[in-house]
Amino acid sequence: MSKISGVAIPAESLRGDPGAADLIARYDARAPRYTSYPTAVQFSPAVNARVYGEWLSAITPTRPVSLYVHVPFCARLCWYCGCNTRAVAKASLVSDYVQGLRREIAMVRALMPEGVWANALHLGGGTPNMLSRDDMVDLFGDLKRAFRLAPGADIAAEMDPAVLTRDWVRAAAFHGLNRASLGVQDLSPRVQEAVNRRETFEVLANAVGWLREVGVRSINFDLMYGLPRQTTVDVLSTLDRVLSLRPERLALFGYAHVPWMKPHQKLIAEADLPGAVARLDQSLAAAERLRGEGYVQIGLDHFALPTDELAIALAQGRLHRNFQGYTTDAAPSLVGFGASAISSLPQGFAQNETAELAWRERVQADALPTARGVALTDEDRFRGELIERLMCDGAVDLNAVCARHGRSLDELAPALAQIDGFEADGLASLRDGAITVTPRGGIFVRALCALFDTHLNREAARHARVV
Repeated sequence: MSKISGVAIPAESLRGDPGAADLIARYDARAPRYTSYPTAVQFSPAVNARVYGEWLSAITPTRPVSLYVHVPFCARLCWYCGCNTRAVAKASLVSDYVQGLRREIAMVRALMPEGVWANALHLGGGTPNMLSRDDMVDLFGDLKRAFRLAPGADIAAEMDPAVLTRDWVRAAAFHGLNRASLGVQDLSPRVQEAVNRRETFEVLANAVGWLREVGVRSINFDLMYGLPRQTTVDVLSTLDRVLSLRPERLALFGYAHVPWMKPHQKLIAEADLPGAVARLDQSLAAAERLRGEGYVQIGLDHFALPTDELAIALAQGRLHRNFQGYTTDAAPSLVGFGASAISSLPQGFAQNETAELAWRERVQADALPTARGVALTDEDRFRGELIERLMCDGAVDLNAVCARHGRSLDELAPALAQIDGFEADGLASLRDGAITVTPRGGIFVRALCALFDTHLNREAARHARVV
């Protein structure tokens, strides 16, 4: 561990600051969200089923793994969505997909050593609560037979409140569900209309009530800023309502408008999107409100009650970041199942076929559906740790990280030379071999991380803007 303990990425308000527009002009470039390093842009077919199979066979059975299952279906398609999903109406399509998952689970488990156990299971999507009770029984049964789940293992699911039922919650709780993440985004009818997502606060409150009823210990709300027609008043009004339900966690994501990657986003009128200064105001106003309500800021865009495991992990300097966002999970291997699922192992990252049909064809042929990935180099691991600590703690002890990787601080000279600009603008400081993000610079931390990213193509429009 670095000698720097976790200190939430600060976010001093730039609201009303006459210099905010100039800072945005300088630092609001496109940059990855750094849920991995290297990022998915660097994935290639060089990591195929054979390579992934070798990585699986090398997993150390005495260390836990985490499991991720992707469910690429929704009852409705929200126009802002950046996930790999599609709207379906036939339950049979979901059930057929679950049968494919069961085949993939069996194939993956056969390649792994005996005795592998899991400490976490995350159902993502899409909308995992589109699984029927029978689908759930089949899926959980196979997962629990293939991987011994540790007592008290985190079992989490992402949910759409609009199609959630009390019966579904009870069935999931029977299988161990203890964490839930509910998509909210914004409760303003005007904003909801602009993104094809309509639901009331009452629907959300009912969902929370059912989850509390069965003892789910941690509830997260996903909120967004930068949506079409959205104002700071909308963001704060939504916060005022959802905070009455006292979720343990909230995530506040900036909408990423990337219609060249997600064609359905073309349904959003670009003229309705708030500009960078307005987005900044929404983000900072929301962060101020949440901190004022007693929430601890976790990294760039998460918030948690002080008693939550995320806040505790932050204070102890053991926060991590992966494809699900900020996490306390320190398992060395994350094994993904389903279309587009990404696995993270000590050797690198491997992603399944993104297209559901291609994934189905591979699985039905009893072949691992691995399509692409990237093998990690020592340089990647070194820079990945630097970036993760900045994203998680807002600080990094460069000397300590260099020592752990057998590297010299001189190797970072090109990146460190560019920190002068961040220091001059009051966004970061470099002292005694340690970088610290200042309260003024928290919102720009992705731009700071990009200095250490040797893979980043700054000319390619593959990422969302920093602000």
